[in-house]
Amino acid sequence: MPYDPTKMADWEIARAAEAALPSPWDWQKRLGLRDEEVIPCGRVAKLHGERILARLGGRPRGKYIAVTAITPTPLGEGKTTTTLGLIEGLARRGLGAGGAIRQPSGGPSMNVKGTAAGGGNALLIPMAEFTLGLTGDIDAVTNAHNLAMVALTARILHEANYSDEALGRRGLRRLDIDPRRVEMKWAIDFCAQALRHVVIGLGGRKDGVPMESGFQIAVSSELMAILAVARDLGDLRRRIGEITVAYSRKGEPVTCDDLEVGGAMAAWMRRALHPTLCSTVEYQPILVHAGPFANIALGQSSILADELGLKLWDWHVTESGFGADIGFEKLWNVKCRLSGLVPDAVVLTVTVRALKAHGGGPRVVPGHPLPKEYAKEGLSLVEGGMPNLLHHLGIVRRAGVPAVVCLNRFPTDTDREVALVRRAAEGAGARFAVGEHWLRGGEGALELADAVVEACREKKNFRFLYPLETPLRERVERIAREVYGADGVTWSPEAEEKARVLEADPRFRDYATVMVKTHLSLSHDPDLKGVPRGWTLPIRDVLLFSGARFLCPVAGEISLMPGTGSDPAFRRVDVDPETGEVRGLF
Repeated sequence: MPYDPTKMADWEIARAAEAALPSPWDWQKRLGLRDEEVIPCGRVAKLHGERILARLGGRPRGKYIAVTAITPTPLGEGKTTTTLGLIEGLARRGLGAGGAIRQPSGGPSMNVKGTAAGGGNALLIPMAEFTLGLTGDIDAVTNAHNLAMVALTARILHEANYSDEALGRRGLRRLDIDPRRVEMKWAIDFCAQALRHVVIGLGGRKDGVPMESGFQIAVSSELMAILAVARDLGDLRRRIGEITVAYSRKGEPVTCDDLEVGGAMAAWMRRALHPTLCSTVEYQPILVHAGPFANIALGQSSILADELGLKLWDWHVTESGFGADIGFEKLWNVKCRLSGLVPDAVVLTVTVRALKAHGGGPRVVPGHPLPKEYAKEGLSLVEGGMPNLLHHLGIVRRAGVPAVVCLNRFPTDTDREVALVRRAAEGAGARFAVGEHWLRGGEGALELADAVVEACREKKNFRFLYPLETPLRERVERIAREVYGADGVTWSPEAEEKARVLEADPRFRDYATVMVKTHLSLSHDPDLKGVPRGWTLPIRDVLLFSGARFLCPVAGEISLMPGTGSDPAFRRVDVDPETGEVRGLF
Protein backbone atom coordinates (compact mmCIF):
# COMPACT_ATOMS: atom_id res chain seq x y z
CA MET A 1 0.00 0.00 0.00
CA PRO A 2 -0.74 2.31 -1.59
CA TYR A 3 -1.37 0.66 -4.93
CA ASP A 4 -0.38 2.36 -8.17
CA PRO A 5 -3.64 3.44 -9.85
CA THR A 6 -1.72 4.72 -12.87
CA LYS A 7 -0.83 1.11 -13.67
CA MET A 8 -3.69 -0.85 -12.08
CA ALA A 9 -7.39 -0.70 -12.91
CA ASP A 10 -9.78 -0.24 -10.00
CA TRP A 11 -10.95 -3.84 -10.19
CA GLU A 12 -7.31 -4.98 -9.96
CA ILE A 13 -6.72 -2.80 -6.89
CA ALA A 14 -9.90 -4.18 -5.36
CA ARG A 15 -8.82 -7.76 -6.02
CA ALA A 16 -5.46 -7.14 -4.31
CA ALA A 17 -6.97 -5.36 -1.30
CA GLU A 18 -9.71 -7.92 -0.83
CA ALA A 19 -7.12 -10.57 0.07
CA ALA A 20 -7.12 -9.03 3.56
CA LEU A 21 -10.76 -7.93 3.66
CA PRO A 22 -12.05 -8.20 7.25
CA SER A 23 -14.68 -10.89 7.69
CA PRO A 24 -18.03 -10.17 9.34
CA TRP A 25 -16.65 -11.70 12.54
CA ASP A 26 -13.55 -9.48 12.37
CA TRP A 27 -15.82 -6.44 12.15
CA GLN A 28 -17.97 -7.73 14.98
CA LYS A 29 -14.95 -7.88 17.27
CA ARG A 30 -13.45 -4.62 16.05
CA LEU A 31 -16.70 -2.66 16.50
CA GLY A 32 -17.73 -4.35 19.74
CA LEU A 33 -20.96 -5.79 18.33
CA ARG A 34 -23.01 -8.69 19.61
CA ASP A 35 -23.93 -11.84 17.69
CA GLU A 36 -27.55 -10.79 17.23
CA GLU A 37 -26.46 -7.42 15.81
CA VAL A 38 -24.49 -8.87 12.88
CA ILE A 39 -26.08 -10.65 9.92
CA PRO A 40 -23.33 -12.29 7.81
CA CYS A 41 -23.94 -12.13 4.05
CA GLY A 42 -21.01 -13.79 2.32
CA ARG A 43 -17.94 -11.58 2.56
CA VAL A 44 -19.89 -8.68 4.05
CA ALA A 45 -22.45 -8.29 6.82
CA LYS A 46 -25.64 -6.42 7.44
CA LEU A 47 -25.91 -4.62 10.76
CA HIS A 48 -29.16 -4.71 12.71
CA GLY A 49 -29.40 -0.98 13.26
CA GLU A 50 -32.44 -1.05 15.54
CA ARG A 51 -30.77 -3.41 18.02
CA ILE A 52 -27.43 -1.60 17.97
CA LEU A 53 -29.00 1.83 18.45
CA ALA A 54 -31.20 0.53 21.27
CA ARG A 55 -28.08 -0.69 23.08
CA LEU A 56 -25.87 2.32 22.32
CA GLY A 57 -28.54 4.98 22.72
CA GLY A 58 -26.68 6.69 25.57
CA ARG A 59 -23.33 6.83 23.78
CA PRO A 60 -22.30 10.33 22.57
CA ARG A 61 -22.48 10.94 18.84
CA GLY A 62 -19.33 11.44 16.81
CA LYS A 63 -18.54 14.32 14.48
CA TYR A 64 -20.80 14.49 11.42
CA ILE A 65 -19.24 15.48 8.08
CA ALA A 66 -21.16 15.75 4.79
CA VAL A 67 -19.54 15.55 1.36
CA THR A 68 -21.01 17.38 -1.63
CA ALA A 69 -19.65 18.93 -4.84
CA ILE A 70 -19.88 21.64 -7.46
CA THR A 71 -21.96 20.97 -10.59
CA PRO A 72 -20.34 17.84 -12.04
CA THR A 73 -19.61 16.79 -15.58
CA PRO A 74 -21.49 13.67 -16.75
CA LEU A 75 -18.43 11.64 -15.64
CA GLY A 76 -18.75 12.62 -11.97
CA GLU A 77 -16.13 14.49 -9.96
CA GLY A 78 -15.30 12.01 -7.22
CA LYS A 79 -17.53 12.62 -4.21
CA THR A 80 -17.35 8.97 -3.22
CA THR A 81 -13.61 8.96 -3.83
CA THR A 82 -13.31 12.03 -1.60
CA THR A 83 -15.58 10.52 1.05
CA LEU A 84 -13.49 7.35 1.25
CA GLY A 85 -10.21 9.28 1.03
CA LEU A 86 -11.22 11.57 3.88
CA ILE A 87 -12.07 8.57 6.06
CA GLU A 88 -8.67 7.05 5.25
CA GLY A 89 -6.97 10.38 6.03
CA LEU A 90 -8.73 10.73 9.37
CA ALA A 91 -7.70 7.18 10.24
CA ARG A 92 -4.07 7.98 9.36
CA ARG A 93 -4.32 10.76 11.96
CA GLY A 94 -5.31 8.17 14.55
CA LEU A 95 -8.99 9.10 14.59
CA GLY A 96 -11.72 6.46 14.61
CA ALA A 97 -13.46 7.13 11.33
CA GLY A 98 -16.07 5.51 9.12
CA GLY A 99 -18.80 6.57 6.79
CA ALA A 100 -22.01 5.95 4.89
CA ILE A 101 -22.43 5.95 1.14
CA ARG A 102 -25.23 5.00 -1.23
CA GLN A 103 -25.57 1.73 -3.09
CA PRO A 104 -24.91 2.10 -6.83
CA SER A 105 -27.65 1.50 -9.33
CA GLY A 106 -27.18 -1.05 -12.08
CA GLY A 107 -28.14 1.71 -14.52
CA PRO A 108 -24.99 3.87 -14.34
CA SER A 109 -22.81 0.90 -13.35
CA MET A 110 -23.57 -0.81 -16.65
CA ASN A 111 -23.81 2.46 -18.60
CA VAL A 112 -21.27 5.25 -19.11
CA LYS A 113 -20.51 6.37 -15.55
CA GLY A 114 -19.48 3.04 -14.05
CA THR A 115 -19.63 2.02 -10.43
CA ALA A 116 -19.90 4.40 -7.48
CA ALA A 117 -17.14 2.63 -5.54
CA GLY A 118 -14.68 5.53 -5.61
CA GLY A 119 -11.38 4.85 -7.30
CA GLY A 120 -7.66 4.29 -7.01
CA ASN A 121 -6.58 4.11 -3.38
CA ALA A 122 -9.87 5.60 -2.22
CA LEU A 123 -11.92 2.60 -3.24
CA LEU A 124 -14.67 0.56 -1.59
CA ILE A 125 -14.34 -3.20 -1.33
CA PRO A 126 -15.54 -5.79 -2.10
CA MET A 127 -15.96 -3.87 -5.34
CA ALA A 128 -17.68 -6.48 -7.52
CA GLU A 129 -20.26 -7.34 -4.87
CA PHE A 130 -20.86 -3.64 -4.16
CA THR A 131 -21.42 -2.93 -7.86
CA LEU A 132 -23.44 -6.01 -8.72
CA GLY A 133 -26.28 -6.00 -6.20
CA LEU A 134 -24.42 -6.31 -2.87
CA THR A 135 -26.90 -7.81 -0.37
CA GLY A 136 -29.99 -7.29 -2.50
CA ASP A 137 -31.45 -4.00 -1.25
CA ILE A 138 -32.18 -2.69 -4.75
CA ASP A 139 -33.61 -6.08 -5.74
CA ALA A 140 -35.93 -5.82 -2.74
CA VAL A 141 -36.99 -2.31 -3.74
CA THR A 142 -37.60 -3.47 -7.32
CA ASN A 143 -39.63 -6.53 -6.31
CA ALA A 144 -41.72 -4.68 -3.74
CA HIS A 145 -42.36 -1.82 -6.17
CA ASN A 146 -43.44 -4.17 -8.97
CA LEU A 147 -45.61 -6.16 -6.56
CA ALA A 148 -47.63 -2.97 -6.00
CA MET A 149 -48.09 -2.69 -9.77
CA VAL A 150 -49.08 -6.36 -9.96
CA ALA A 151 -51.68 -5.79 -7.26
CA LEU A 152 -52.98 -2.68 -9.01
CA THR A 153 -53.27 -4.12 -12.51
CA ALA A 154 -54.82 -7.35 -11.23
CA ARG A 155 -57.40 -5.35 -9.26
CA ILE A 156 -58.27 -3.24 -12.32
CA LEU A 157 -58.79 -6.43 -14.33
CA HIS A 158 -60.94 -8.13 -11.69
CA GLU A 159 -63.09 -5.04 -11.15
CA ALA A 160 -63.64 -4.86 -14.91
CA ASN A 161 -64.71 -8.50 -15.08
CA TYR A 162 -66.72 -9.00 -11.88
CA SER A 163 -69.82 -7.46 -10.37
CA ASP A 164 -69.81 -5.91 -6.91
CA GLU A 165 -71.46 -9.07 -5.61
CA ALA A 166 -68.81 -11.31 -7.19
CA LEU A 167 -66.05 -9.09 -5.80
CA GLY A 168 -67.65 -9.30 -2.37
CA ARG A 169 -67.61 -13.10 -2.47
CA ARG A 170 -63.83 -12.81 -2.96
CA GLY A 171 -63.49 -10.45 -0.01
CA LEU A 172 -62.91 -7.39 -2.21
CA ARG A 173 -64.58 -4.00 -2.36
CA ARG A 174 -64.71 -2.01 -5.57
CA LEU A 175 -61.99 0.66 -5.61
CA ASP A 176 -63.08 1.94 -9.04
CA ILE A 177 -59.48 2.68 -10.07
CA ASP A 178 -59.03 5.10 -12.95
CA PRO A 179 -56.51 3.53 -15.40
CA ARG A 180 -55.67 7.05 -16.62
CA ARG A 181 -54.57 8.12 -13.14
CA VAL A 182 -52.00 5.51 -12.20
CA GLU A 183 -49.18 7.30 -10.36
CA MET A 184 -46.59 4.51 -10.36
CA LYS A 185 -44.72 2.86 -13.20
CA TRP A 186 -42.97 -0.49 -13.33
CA ALA A 187 -39.36 -0.59 -12.10
CA ILE A 188 -36.14 -1.98 -13.52
CA ASP A 189 -32.65 -1.09 -12.33
CA PHE A 190 -31.13 -0.37 -15.72
CA CYS A 191 -31.17 2.61 -18.05
CA ALA A 192 -33.71 1.55 -20.67
CA GLN A 193 -35.14 4.38 -22.71
CA ALA A 194 -37.23 1.93 -24.77
CA LEU A 195 -39.33 1.24 -21.67
CA ARG A 196 -40.21 4.83 -20.78
CA HIS A 197 -43.59 4.62 -22.52
CA VAL A 198 -45.36 1.29 -23.03
CA VAL A 199 -48.88 -0.06 -23.42
CA ILE A 200 -49.89 -3.03 -21.26
CA GLY A 201 -52.93 -5.26 -21.03
CA LEU A 202 -53.05 -6.19 -24.72
CA GLY A 203 -54.47 -9.52 -25.73
CA GLY A 204 -57.79 -10.86 -24.53
CA ARG A 205 -60.20 -10.51 -21.62
CA LYS A 206 -57.91 -12.46 -19.28
CA ASP A 207 -54.76 -10.52 -20.16
CA GLY A 208 -55.54 -7.26 -18.42
CA VAL A 209 -57.08 -3.89 -19.21
CA PRO A 210 -55.26 -2.01 -22.01
CA MET A 211 -53.64 1.11 -20.59
CA GLU A 212 -50.61 3.33 -21.01
CA SER A 213 -47.79 2.62 -18.61
CA GLY A 214 -44.01 2.73 -18.47
CA PHE A 215 -40.90 1.97 -16.44
CA GLN A 216 -38.78 4.03 -14.06
CA ILE A 217 -35.32 3.18 -12.83
CA ALA A 218 -35.70 1.26 -9.58
CA VAL A 219 -33.71 3.66 -7.41
CA SER A 220 -36.17 6.46 -8.25
CA SER A 221 -38.93 4.44 -6.59
CA GLU A 222 -40.70 5.94 -3.61
CA LEU A 223 -39.67 2.77 -1.79
CA MET A 224 -36.03 3.85 -2.00
CA ALA A 225 -36.98 7.22 -0.53
CA ILE A 226 -38.79 5.42 2.27
CA LEU A 227 -35.73 3.23 2.90
CA ALA A 228 -33.64 6.38 3.30
CA VAL A 229 -35.90 7.91 5.96
CA ALA A 230 -37.53 4.95 7.80
CA ARG A 231 -36.46 4.66 11.44
CA ASP A 232 -37.50 1.06 12.12
CA LEU A 233 -39.54 -1.82 10.68
CA GLY A 234 -42.83 -0.44 12.00
CA ASP A 235 -42.14 2.92 10.37
CA LEU A 236 -41.18 1.18 7.12
CA ARG A 237 -44.42 -0.85 7.10
CA ARG A 238 -46.63 2.15 7.83
CA ARG A 239 -45.04 4.28 5.12
CA ILE A 240 -45.30 1.51 2.51
CA GLY A 241 -49.00 1.11 3.26
CA GLU A 242 -49.56 4.84 2.69
CA ILE A 243 -48.01 4.96 -0.80
CA THR A 244 -50.49 6.37 -3.33
CA VAL A 245 -50.45 4.00 -6.31
CA ALA A 246 -53.37 5.47 -8.27
CA TYR A 247 -56.61 7.43 -7.95
CA SER A 248 -60.21 6.33 -8.26
CA ARG A 249 -62.58 7.79 -10.83
CA LYS A 250 -63.85 10.08 -8.06
CA GLY A 251 -60.32 11.35 -7.42
CA GLU A 252 -59.78 9.43 -4.18
CA PRO A 253 -56.26 8.04 -3.53
CA VAL A 254 -55.73 4.29 -3.82
CA THR A 255 -52.92 3.19 -1.51
CA CYS A 256 -50.91 0.03 -1.10
CA ASP A 257 -52.98 -0.81 1.96
CA ASP A 258 -56.18 -0.30 -0.06
CA LEU A 259 -54.79 -2.91 -2.45
CA GLU A 260 -53.89 -5.10 0.57
CA VAL A 261 -50.32 -5.40 -0.69
CA GLY A 262 -48.47 -3.20 1.84
CA GLY A 263 -47.68 -6.09 4.16
CA ALA A 264 -46.23 -8.26 1.40
CA MET A 265 -44.16 -5.33 0.13
CA ALA A 266 -42.78 -4.79 3.64
CA ALA A 267 -41.91 -8.49 3.78
CA TRP A 268 -39.81 -8.08 0.62
CA MET A 269 -38.16 -4.99 2.15
CA ARG A 270 -37.56 -6.19 5.71
CA ARG A 271 -33.88 -7.15 5.28
CA ALA A 272 -33.17 -4.07 3.17
CA LEU A 273 -33.74 -1.98 6.31
CA HIS A 274 -30.38 -3.19 7.67
CA PRO A 275 -27.31 -1.26 6.36
CA THR A 276 -24.52 -3.32 4.80
CA LEU A 277 -21.00 -3.04 6.19
CA CYS A 278 -18.19 -2.78 3.63
CA SER A 279 -14.64 -1.42 3.75
CA THR A 280 -12.18 1.01 2.20
CA VAL A 281 -9.02 -0.48 0.69
CA GLU A 282 -7.29 0.72 3.88
CA TYR A 283 -9.89 -1.23 5.94
CA GLN A 284 -12.01 1.51 7.49
CA PRO A 285 -15.72 0.68 7.95
CA ILE A 286 -18.26 1.92 5.41
CA LEU A 287 -22.02 1.50 5.72
CA VAL A 288 -23.86 1.16 2.42
CA HIS A 289 -27.54 2.04 2.51
CA ALA A 290 -30.16 3.67 0.26
CA GLY A 291 -29.68 4.72 -3.34
CA PRO A 292 -28.24 7.33 -5.70
CA PHE A 293 -29.76 9.93 -8.05
CA ALA A 294 -30.37 13.15 -6.12
CA ASN A 295 -31.67 14.60 -9.40
CA ILE A 296 -34.71 12.27 -9.46
CA ALA A 297 -34.73 10.97 -5.87
CA LEU A 298 -33.58 11.90 -2.36
CA GLY A 299 -30.01 10.82 -3.16
CA GLN A 300 -28.80 10.43 0.42
CA SER A 301 -27.33 7.64 2.48
CA SER A 302 -30.00 6.67 4.97
CA ILE A 303 -30.81 8.35 8.26
CA LEU A 304 -30.45 4.96 9.94
CA ALA A 305 -26.93 4.47 8.55
CA ASP A 306 -25.86 7.94 9.71
CA GLU A 307 -27.26 7.45 13.20
CA LEU A 308 -25.53 4.08 13.38
CA GLY A 309 -22.17 5.46 12.22
CA LEU A 310 -22.37 8.37 14.66
CA LYS A 311 -22.61 5.86 17.51
CA LEU A 312 -20.06 3.32 16.25
CA TRP A 313 -17.15 5.66 15.39
CA ASP A 314 -15.97 9.12 16.37
CA TRP A 315 -15.88 10.70 12.89
CA HIS A 316 -18.71 9.87 10.52
CA VAL A 317 -18.60 10.97 6.88
CA THR A 318 -21.74 10.83 4.74
CA GLU A 319 -22.23 11.71 1.08
CA SER A 320 -25.13 13.15 -0.87
CA GLY A 321 -25.74 13.05 -4.59
CA PHE A 322 -24.38 15.40 -7.26
CA GLY A 323 -23.83 19.13 -6.58
CA ALA A 324 -24.70 21.21 -3.54
CA ASP A 325 -27.68 22.66 -5.41
CA ILE A 326 -29.60 19.38 -5.26
CA GLY A 327 -27.75 16.81 -3.10
CA PHE A 328 -26.73 19.12 -0.28
CA GLU A 329 -29.96 21.12 -0.52
CA LYS A 330 -31.90 17.92 0.19
CA LEU A 331 -29.58 16.93 3.02
CA TRP A 332 -29.93 20.43 4.47
CA ASN A 333 -33.68 20.97 4.20
CA VAL A 334 -35.04 17.40 4.15
CA LYS A 335 -32.69 14.88 5.73
CA CYS A 336 -31.47 17.13 8.55
CA ARG A 337 -35.03 18.17 9.33
CA LEU A 338 -36.23 14.56 9.49
CA SER A 339 -33.22 13.19 11.40
CA GLY A 340 -32.42 16.08 13.72
CA LEU A 341 -28.76 15.65 12.75
CA VAL A 342 -26.69 18.66 11.71
CA PRO A 343 -23.28 18.42 9.97
CA ASP A 344 -20.30 19.76 11.87
CA ALA A 345 -18.60 20.49 8.53
CA VAL A 346 -19.27 20.12 4.81
CA VAL A 347 -16.67 19.16 2.21
CA LEU A 348 -17.25 20.72 -1.21
CA THR A 349 -15.57 18.55 -3.84
CA VAL A 350 -14.20 20.31 -6.92
CA THR A 351 -12.10 19.22 -9.88
CA VAL A 352 -10.11 21.15 -12.41
CA ARG A 353 -12.00 19.21 -15.08
CA ALA A 354 -15.39 20.46 -13.91
CA LEU A 355 -14.12 24.03 -13.58
CA LYS A 356 -12.86 23.91 -17.17
CA ALA A 357 -16.23 22.60 -18.34
CA HIS A 358 -17.98 25.52 -16.61
CA GLY A 359 -15.38 27.96 -17.88
CA GLY A 360 -16.16 27.37 -21.54
CA GLY A 361 -14.34 24.10 -22.19
CA PRO A 362 -15.55 21.64 -24.83
CA ARG A 363 -18.56 19.51 -24.03
CA VAL A 364 -17.78 16.37 -22.02
CA VAL A 365 -19.66 13.48 -23.62
CA PRO A 366 -19.80 10.11 -21.82
CA GLY A 367 -18.37 7.30 -23.92
CA HIS A 368 -16.30 9.69 -26.06
CA PRO A 369 -12.63 10.61 -25.60
CA LEU A 370 -12.07 13.55 -23.27
CA PRO A 371 -11.14 16.66 -25.32
CA LYS A 372 -7.46 17.60 -25.15
CA GLU A 373 -8.24 20.82 -23.27
CA TYR A 374 -8.88 18.73 -20.15
CA ALA A 375 -5.46 17.07 -20.23
CA LYS A 376 -3.34 20.20 -20.57
CA GLU A 377 -2.97 23.38 -18.56
CA GLY A 378 -5.80 25.85 -19.13
CA LEU A 379 -5.75 28.63 -16.57
CA SER A 380 -8.31 30.79 -18.37
CA LEU A 381 -10.80 27.90 -18.47
CA VAL A 382 -10.26 27.19 -14.77
CA GLU A 383 -10.72 30.87 -13.97
CA GLY A 384 -13.88 30.98 -16.06
CA GLY A 385 -15.40 28.12 -14.09
CA MET A 386 -14.72 29.64 -10.69
CA PRO A 387 -18.16 31.28 -10.33
CA ASN A 388 -19.73 27.83 -10.19
CA LEU A 389 -17.46 26.87 -7.29
CA LEU A 390 -18.20 30.10 -5.43
CA HIS A 391 -21.93 29.70 -6.00
CA HIS A 392 -21.92 26.22 -4.45
CA LEU A 393 -19.80 27.48 -1.59
CA GLY A 394 -22.46 30.11 -1.01
CA ILE A 395 -25.15 27.41 -0.83
CA VAL A 396 -23.28 25.62 1.95
CA ARG A 397 -22.67 28.87 3.82
CA ARG A 398 -26.35 29.76 3.61
CA ALA A 399 -26.98 26.68 5.76
CA GLY A 400 -24.62 28.07 8.41
CA VAL A 401 -22.17 25.15 8.36
CA PRO A 402 -18.34 25.42 8.09
CA ALA A 403 -17.12 24.45 4.61
CA VAL A 404 -13.90 22.90 3.31
CA VAL A 405 -13.18 23.09 -0.43
CA CYS A 406 -11.38 19.92 -1.53
CA LEU A 407 -9.71 19.77 -4.91
CA ASN A 408 -9.90 16.13 -5.98
CA ARG A 409 -6.64 16.21 -7.90
CA PHE A 410 -6.24 14.35 -11.18
CA PRO A 411 -2.77 13.42 -12.52
CA THR A 412 -3.18 15.91 -15.39
CA ASP A 413 -3.80 18.89 -13.06
CA THR A 414 -0.86 21.28 -13.03
CA ASP A 415 0.55 23.08 -10.00
CA ARG A 416 -0.52 26.43 -11.43
CA GLU A 417 -4.10 25.21 -11.89
CA VAL A 418 -4.17 23.91 -8.33
CA ALA A 419 -2.77 27.20 -7.01
CA LEU A 420 -5.47 29.11 -8.90
CA VAL A 421 -8.23 27.10 -7.24
CA ARG A 422 -6.59 27.51 -3.84
CA ARG A 423 -6.44 31.30 -4.22
CA ALA A 424 -10.08 31.48 -5.22
CA ALA A 425 -11.30 29.29 -2.35
CA GLU A 426 -9.17 30.95 0.32
CA GLY A 427 -9.97 34.36 -1.15
CA ALA A 428 -13.63 33.58 -0.51
CA GLY A 429 -12.78 32.78 3.11
CA ALA A 430 -13.02 28.99 2.87
CA ARG A 431 -10.61 26.35 4.05
CA PHE A 432 -8.93 24.59 1.14
CA ALA A 433 -7.22 21.25 0.77
CA VAL A 434 -5.72 19.30 -2.10
CA GLY A 435 -6.86 15.70 -2.08
CA GLU A 436 -4.50 13.15 -3.62
CA HIS A 437 -6.36 10.21 -2.13
CA TRP A 438 -6.94 8.58 -5.53
CA LEU A 439 -3.16 8.36 -6.00
CA ARG A 440 -1.94 7.98 -2.41
CA GLY A 441 -4.88 6.90 -0.26
CA GLY A 442 -4.96 8.15 3.32
CA GLU A 443 -1.51 9.71 3.03
CA GLY A 444 -2.81 11.80 0.17
CA ALA A 445 -5.78 12.98 2.24
CA LEU A 446 -3.94 14.26 5.32
CA GLU A 447 -4.30 17.90 4.30
CA LEU A 448 -8.03 17.33 3.80
CA ALA A 449 -8.37 15.49 7.12
CA ASP A 450 -6.60 18.30 8.99
CA ALA A 451 -8.79 20.95 7.34
CA VAL A 452 -11.94 19.04 8.29
CA VAL A 453 -10.81 18.62 11.91
CA GLU A 454 -10.18 22.37 12.09
CA ALA A 455 -13.55 23.14 10.50
CA CYS A 456 -15.33 20.95 13.05
CA ARG A 457 -13.92 23.16 15.81
CA GLU A 458 -15.74 26.15 14.34
CA LYS A 459 -19.05 27.26 15.76
CA LYS A 460 -21.89 26.50 13.36
CA ASN A 461 -25.05 28.54 12.98
CA PHE A 462 -27.24 26.01 11.19
CA ARG A 463 -30.55 27.23 9.80
CA PHE A 464 -33.04 25.83 7.31
CA LEU A 465 -33.81 27.66 4.09
CA TYR A 466 -37.50 27.88 4.98
CA PRO A 467 -39.78 27.09 7.95
CA LEU A 468 -41.81 23.90 7.75
CA GLU A 469 -45.06 25.85 7.50
CA THR A 470 -43.95 27.54 4.26
CA PRO A 471 -46.40 26.72 1.41
CA LEU A 472 -45.13 24.52 -1.41
CA ARG A 473 -44.94 27.17 -4.12
CA GLU A 474 -43.11 29.56 -1.83
CA ARG A 475 -40.61 26.82 -0.91
CA VAL A 476 -39.93 26.17 -4.59
CA GLU A 477 -39.52 29.91 -5.20
CA ARG A 478 -36.94 30.16 -2.42
CA ILE A 479 -35.01 27.13 -3.62
CA ALA A 480 -35.03 28.43 -7.19
CA ARG A 481 -33.88 31.94 -6.30
CA GLU A 482 -31.58 31.37 -3.31
CA VAL A 483 -30.06 27.98 -4.23
CA TYR A 484 -30.17 27.75 -8.02
CA GLY A 485 -29.88 31.47 -8.78
CA ALA A 486 -33.07 31.70 -10.88
CA ASP A 487 -35.06 34.89 -11.42
CA GLY A 488 -38.22 33.07 -10.46
CA VAL A 489 -40.47 30.08 -11.17
CA THR A 490 -43.07 29.34 -13.82
CA TRP A 491 -45.68 26.62 -13.37
CA SER A 492 -47.50 24.65 -16.03
CA PRO A 493 -51.30 24.85 -15.55
CA GLU A 494 -51.38 21.21 -14.43
CA ALA A 495 -48.54 21.64 -11.95
CA GLU A 496 -49.99 24.83 -10.52
CA GLU A 497 -53.39 23.23 -10.04
CA LYS A 498 -51.76 20.30 -8.23
CA ALA A 499 -49.81 22.72 -6.05
CA ARG A 500 -52.98 24.66 -5.15
CA VAL A 501 -54.80 21.47 -4.14
CA LEU A 502 -51.84 20.20 -2.09
CA GLU A 503 -51.39 23.55 -0.34
CA ALA A 504 -55.07 23.67 0.59
CA ASP A 505 -55.03 20.20 2.17
CA PRO A 506 -53.69 20.25 5.76
CA ARG A 507 -52.50 16.63 5.41
CA PHE A 508 -49.63 17.75 3.17
CA ARG A 509 -48.39 20.85 5.01
CA ASP A 510 -45.50 19.08 6.73
CA TYR A 511 -44.44 17.04 3.69
CA ALA A 512 -40.84 17.57 2.60
CA THR A 513 -40.09 19.29 -0.70
CA VAL A 514 -37.80 17.12 -2.87
CA MET A 515 -36.90 18.78 -6.16
CA VAL A 516 -36.51 16.81 -9.40
CA LYS A 517 -33.95 18.63 -11.58
CA THR A 518 -30.95 17.98 -13.79
CA HIS A 519 -27.65 17.59 -11.96
CA LEU A 520 -25.61 18.95 -14.89
CA SER A 521 -26.52 22.61 -14.39
CA LEU A 522 -27.65 24.95 -11.65
CA SER A 523 -30.64 25.51 -13.92
CA HIS A 524 -33.16 23.06 -15.40
CA ASP A 525 -31.22 23.01 -18.68
CA PRO A 526 -28.18 20.66 -18.65
CA ASP A 527 -26.50 22.72 -21.38
CA LEU A 528 -26.34 25.89 -19.27
CA LYS A 529 -22.97 25.75 -17.51
CA GLY A 530 -21.27 27.99 -14.98
CA VAL A 531 -23.75 30.21 -13.15
CA PRO A 532 -26.61 30.91 -15.59
CA ARG A 533 -28.26 34.32 -15.44
CA GLY A 534 -31.63 35.62 -16.57
CA TRP A 535 -33.63 32.40 -16.42
CA THR A 536 -36.71 31.04 -14.69
CA LEU A 537 -37.29 27.53 -13.36
CA PRO A 538 -40.17 25.76 -15.16
CA ILE A 539 -42.16 23.33 -13.01
CA ARG A 540 -44.20 20.94 -15.18
CA ASP A 541 -45.49 18.48 -12.57
CA VAL A 542 -45.65 17.71 -8.85
CA LEU A 543 -45.26 14.07 -7.76
CA LEU A 544 -46.87 12.93 -4.51
CA PHE A 545 -44.91 10.42 -2.41
CA SER A 546 -47.46 9.91 0.36
CA GLY A 547 -45.53 7.10 2.05
CA ALA A 548 -42.22 8.96 2.19
CA ARG A 549 -44.23 12.16 2.84
CA PHE A 550 -42.55 14.01 0.00
CA LEU A 551 -43.88 16.48 -2.57
CA CYS A 552 -41.62 16.39 -5.63
CA PRO A 553 -41.82 19.33 -8.06
CA VAL A 554 -40.43 18.31 -11.47
CA ALA A 555 -38.36 20.92 -13.32
CA GLY A 556 -37.71 20.75 -17.04
CA GLU A 557 -37.65 17.61 -19.14
CA ILE A 558 -35.91 15.27 -16.71
CA SER A 559 -36.97 11.63 -16.92
CA LEU A 560 -37.29 9.00 -14.18
CA MET A 561 -35.81 6.50 -16.66
CA PRO A 562 -32.33 7.42 -17.98
CA GLY A 563 -31.10 6.05 -21.29
CA THR A 564 -28.14 3.81 -22.10
CA GLY A 565 -25.39 5.38 -24.24
CA SER A 566 -23.66 4.03 -27.32
CA ASP A 567 -20.53 2.86 -25.46
CA PRO A 568 -21.82 1.42 -22.19
CA ALA A 569 -19.65 -0.09 -19.48
CA PHE A 570 -21.16 -3.54 -19.87
CA ARG A 571 -19.16 -3.96 -23.09
CA ARG A 572 -16.00 -4.30 -21.01
CA VAL A 573 -17.27 -6.38 -18.07
CA ASP A 574 -16.60 -10.12 -18.06
CA VAL A 575 -15.96 -13.07 -15.75
CA ASP A 576 -12.82 -15.17 -15.42
CA PRO A 577 -14.13 -18.68 -16.16
CA GLU A 578 -11.49 -20.29 -13.91
CA THR A 579 -11.85 -18.13 -10.77
CA GLY A 580 -15.24 -16.49 -11.21
CA GLU A 581 -13.66 -13.06 -10.65
CA VAL A 582 -15.36 -10.11 -12.32
CA ARG A 583 -13.13 -8.04 -14.58
CA GLY A 584 -13.53 -4.69 -16.29
CA LEU A 585 -15.51 -2.80 -13.65
CA PHE A 586 -14.56 0.84 -13.25
